[in-house]
Amino acid sequence: MAEFDRFEAKRGALKQVPLLPLRDIIIFPYMVVPLFVGREKSINALEEAMNAGKDILLVAQVNAKTNDPRPDDIFKVGTLGTIIQLLRLPDGTVKVLVEGKKRARVVRYLSFEHAFTVEVEEIVEDRVVSIEVEALMRSLKATFETFIKLNKRIPPEMLTSVAIIDDPGRLADTIVAHLNLKLPDKQNILEIESPRERLEKLYGLLEAEIEILQVEKRIRNRVKKQMEKTQKEYYLNEQMQAIQKELGERDDFKSEIQELEELVKKKKMTEEATTKVKKEIKKLKMMSPMSAEATVVRNYIDWVLSLPWHEMTEEKHDIKEASRILEEDHYGLKNVKERILEYLSVQKLVGKIKGPILCFVGPPGVGKTSLARSIARSTNRKFVRQSLGGVRDEAEIRGHRRTYIGALPGKVVQSMKKAGSNNPVFLLDEIDKMSMDFRGDPSAALLEVLDPEQNNSFNDHYLDMDYDLSHVMFITTANTLQAIPLPLQDRMEIIRIPGYTELEKLAIANKYLIKKQMEANGLKPEQIDITESALKTIIRRYTKEAGVRNLEREIASVCRKVARSIAENVEPEKMKKVRVTSKSIATYLGVPKYRYGVKEEKDEVGITTGLAWTEVGGELLSTEVTVMPGKGKLIITGKLGDVMQESAQAAMSYVRSRALQFGLDRDFYQKVDIHIHVPEGAIPKDGPSAGITMATSIVSALLRIPVKKEVAMTGEITLRGKALPIGGLKEKLLAAHRGMIKMVLIPKENEKDLKEVPKSVLKDLTIQCVEHMDDVLKLALDLKDVDQIFKNRDYNLVMEEIYTKKETLPPPTLTEKPADIVAH
Repeated sequence: MAEFDRFEAKRGALKQVPLLPLRDIIIFPYMVVPLFVGREKSINALEEAMNAGKDILLVAQVNAKTNDPRPDDIFKVGTLGTIIQLLRLPDGTVKVLVEGKKRARVVRYLSFEHAFTVEVEEIVEDRVVSIEVEALMRSLKATFETFIKLNKRIPPEMLTSVAIIDDPGRLADTIVAHLNLKLPDKQNILEIESPRERLEKLYGLLEAEIEILQVEKRIRNRVKKQMEKTQKEYYLNEQMQAIQKELGERDDFKSEIQELEELVKKKKMTEEATTKVKKEIKKLKMMSPMSAEATVVRNYIDWVLSLPWHEMTEEKHDIKEASRILEEDHYGLKNVKERILEYLSVQKLVGKIKGPILCFVGPPGVGKTSLARSIARSTNRKFVRQSLGGVRDEAEIRGHRRTYIGALPGKVVQSMKKAGSNNPVFLLDEIDKMSMDFRGDPSAALLEVLDPEQNNSFNDHYLDMDYDLSHVMFITTANTLQAIPLPLQDRMEIIRIPGYTELEKLAIANKYLIKKQMEANGLKPEQIDITESALKTIIRRYTKEAGVRNLEREIASVCRKVARSIAENVEPEKMKKVRVTSKSIATYLGVPKYRYGVKEEKDEVGITTGLAWTEVGGELLSTEVTVMPGKGKLIITGKLGDVMQESAQAAMSYVRSRALQFGLDRDFYQKVDIHIHVPEGAIPKDGPSAGITMATSIVSALLRIPVKKEVAMTGEITLRGKALPIGGLKEKLLAAHRGMIKMVLIPKENEKDLKEVPKSVLKDLTIQCVEHMDDVLKLALDLKDVDQIFKNRDYNLVMEEIYTKKETLPPPTLTEKPADIVAH
């Protein structure tokens, strides 16, 4: 017969320790538990334990509701524990962390008035392992594993901790701590001294807990199925209600359809639109209101009924009033205003005119969008704006077909709905910023919209019917024409807004901007005065733009600083009027950001003042040429584009072809290197208007004859020396006037463009129209007869000057100008 080991509980020595009565909790050996203690006796017991060695007896109360327990209210068996940590809280309570060590039995109470002090007897377990206990331990571990799988509140890591325990008593105490047992059951296990009996008792309780958990799981599954059944019934009930609505048993959907039918009768639409909406309503009647297709049909009907088919605003035909509004809102822009007034005049006489498609082309900030608003205001039309920047999908213009999920009409139809009128002013902004990809070309879709011959039957993919856009006054805006396809350009009337001149900016600032910013910053006319010289300095030294946006920002900055000085003053009403002049402007705006070209200080050899056009106005552009001993190289620097480089080569070819007339040897170019440089090399420059300037500098450098500092010029050159016309004359002459130039040479064919130049500018300039390069040299170099200029000049002396001259032109300097210079 196998020998079985036995567990026997032995009595330990007696010990005096404080007692801590517990409510609704049993602490087993090997447990670490935080407790919150608030009763005075309990706190005293903790303090005695801390003073005596930190041992304390942890025993549960029979009734947790007893606030002042007596010895009879406390169980006899508890756990002898150790205080690990004690923390006093602000509210007077104590947080204590205790660890259970051994079982102990209360022998007698020594005192219980101030604090519970007891004499306890430790229960010592002698461990002798038997086969039966080993079997119980294995069964208990397996059962506990099943319990953990069912009870998700216990972490799976606990199973690993239990598996390594080989002490039967500790195993039982560890597992029971995680079971949701009643207090008497836990106390009963605590009082069982034999580990074997404790394992048996715990095994039975664990099996009962597992059975309860399995029942809970079955109940959850049953409830889940019941919920699914309930949802199914709800869905079927909804279907039944939909069928009842279709059968007329419910009036909600029916009355909704009746409202749509009444609206169709009242709404003035085209015959095609009326027929289609009636057909869609008939289809809607046959559908379930909860179906997805019914929602699509309903949205389609709403879109068609919400569009303005025949609703129009009454237009104004008062030409004088329209002219007044345009003049009130904008300064200058004479051509644009004349074109708008012409349109209104024709419409007043004819009654109806196919809407013109105007395209305002100009740099940012010149008032293209605000001008469209003024047109709407002057004609008493609604105004809608649609930005086309970044649009790359044709469906953005024409809409999506209804077969797609989430389909909507295109931007054109959406904007017409927003306008609520069939004759608005429709602004298509940034038409040059559209792009295209695999989804189509939106510019091609705009061809129908912007064609007066076709837009009376514009077909949107979503509506799938014709919509009349012929009453709409379309206006488009763009910064450049290059990005607009030619077929689209052909549909529009291009009106260029090149940018404001310095004089126009001065007038705009005085008339609009200063007043606007004074009001925005709370300033009164008697508090600030910005002089004309200060405005000129702001325009020239602090802004470089075609429009007036930055000018307005700089004026706003000045007003803010003046407003601050007034606000900081103790007695602002006694402050003197702040006068902003060209000398004091730097104190408000800081160091000037830009510089502008001025004429040379003296006549120079090889340096000619040219005129260039940029998006932000005209500029003076010097061309420098130096001649050095060499082998015939033509060096071109200054970051010039292909067109300007070809102009330099053409100018050089012209000079070589006229070598004998200039008194030069035919092979003079083989003995020298000619370097052509346009300063401010960091700025790209290009354009067909620098030919005569380069030729003049080359001739001056070769002949050692200075160019007049008072003369500036612009024009292209041919190989025969003919001066070709250029563009941007108005801006170039304004730059010459600003740079204190006295005489400007322009091609003969540009004489007609002088009408656009302000008279105040022409009064201070001498304009010379030239047809040939010979005319340019006579005026720029002060030569009487180009063919005879060297009859008394020794060529060898000229070459000796070139070879012995040790001076070189200064290197090109960098500039802070941001705009690329384009010689137009």
